[in-house]
Amino acid sequence: MTTVEICVSDVPTALVAEAAGADRLELCADLGQGGTTPSLGTVEVALRTLRRVGVRVMVRPRGGDFRVSEVEEQVMLADIEAVRALPNPHGLAVGVVVGAVADGGGLDLPVLRRLVEAAGPLPVTVHKAFDEVDDQIAALEAIIDLGADAVLTSGAAPTALAGAERIATLRRRAGDRLRIIAGGGIRSHNVRQVLAETGAREVHLRAPVQRDGREATDGDEVRRVVTAAHGD
Repeated sequence: MTTVEICVSDVPTALVAEAAGADRLELCADLGQGGTTPSLGTVEVALRTLRRVGVRVMVRPRGGDFRVSEVEEQVMLADIEAVRALPNPHGLAVGVVVGAVADGGGLDLPVLRRLVEAAGPLPVTVHKAFDEVDDQIAALEAIIDLGADAVLTSGAAPTALAGAERIATLRRRAGDRLRIIAGGGIRSHNVRQVLAETGAREVHLRAPVQRDGREATDGDEVRRVVTAAHGD
């Protein structure tokens, strides 16, 4: 079955996405900057309040580029340690989302290795920093060697549909060694086409709607995506 991951920015939107049938959530702060680490309180309350969905916690200390300084790495390591220590009363599948690129156009493998090691038993997704890498096939093999669980990608294109051929290539290369999550411009009207053209079994998207002057999650759109992706 296809997994639908919804990116959410707080506990209320997480609850909306869960109620609408999402399989997994990516919990972030500051979506306007592409997502940064949510507060520890947000993660703790989410784990206490949600009942069934998987939760991946973004670990990214700031917006902007994906280069990680020594101090920023220390912050990320501390955040991962804090997430691991949180109570998980409902036994949700919890993981973290990380990424780091080097000046030369590749992944910052030393930083990523330390982040993956710090996560320990928690599964690790490498986020769309992967799409800034010049040689994605080599980067994919390196991520597998590090022990990461998944990669989120649009195939280095503006959208998952535009990058469908690359995503399909990455999926075939990864096989059963690592999960490829397709993301970028996915909505209910095109999710089946994305799945068909990429062969991916997991999709990632936001379902934004403006309510009371701020962005919320559109539960109706989540339901439509889930229905289309699950083939109901």
